[in-house]
Amino acid sequence: MIETLLMPFQFPFMQNAFLISVLVAVPTALLSCFLVLKGWALMGDAVSHAVLPGVVLAYILNFPLVFGAFLAGMFTAVATGFLSENSRLKQDTVMGVVFSGMFGLGIVIYTAITTDVDLDHILFGNMLGVGTEDLLTAGSISVVVSALLLISWKDLMLFAFDPIQARASGLRIGLLHYGMLTVLSLTIVATLSATGLILAVGLLIAPGAIAFLVVRSFGWMLAVSVAVCLLSMLGGTYLSFFLDSAPASTIILVLTVIFIVVFVLRLARNRRATQS
Repeated sequence: MIETLLMPFQFPFMQNAFLISVLVAVPTALLSCFLVLKGWALMGDAVSHAVLPGVVLAYILNFPLVFGAFLAGMFTAVATGFLSENSRLKQDTVMGVVFSGMFGLGIVIYTAITTDVDLDHILFGNMLGVGTEDLLTAGSISVVVSALLLISWKDLMLFAFDPIQARASGLRIGLLHYGMLTVLSLTIVATLSATGLILAVGLLIAPGAIAFLVVRSFGWMLAVSVAVCLLSMLGGTYLSFFLDSAPASTIILVLTVIFIVVFVLRLARNRRATQS
């Protein structure tokens, strides 16, 4: 029985999958708190979809895929901000147009060239095929992103919660705005080999949303979000071995189940409080 339970840890490809889960969980969980507080859920979705043409072009030019993904993500974020500031359209409308256009462009370029890069691995990740280079990339980005978020979390919290007050307090709003966009793009690059582009938005939103329902303090929200994300990524990867399912999809499913359970418990508690 114990040998069966410990079986996933005996295979090198599963060990790498567990390792990249730990590396990716911390920055995505931290960032998700700010995205939830800021109301940037759609921004995370937009950037995660829109990096596809950057990945494909980087492959064509023989550049590192993460380099192309980062540039495409930054272009999408900056273009979205410019269009929303210089038109009467709301930001969510602009994001919908930009990210769908970028995603469509990526698909067209991919189908127009001959490549040995599997589109499914780009879109949905390939945790079981993670190598040393992927681990180094994810680890380096995770350390940088986590450090930036933890060092400036109070400024970012104020910016996300009340930009007007942040400006009145002397904070550089523009720097914080584009700083968050840069961190978002970097984080999506880190998750590229783990959950892919499509499922990355789940890691960028669900942990923060779950923590938001559980605690009231933002400091505790960060801690709970990291704990939930680590539990979901390690648990989902572990379960996928026995279910013979894709690890990334299983991770997102675990996050969704946790969110539903937390939401139902919170709803029941609120009803009891109202009745009493």
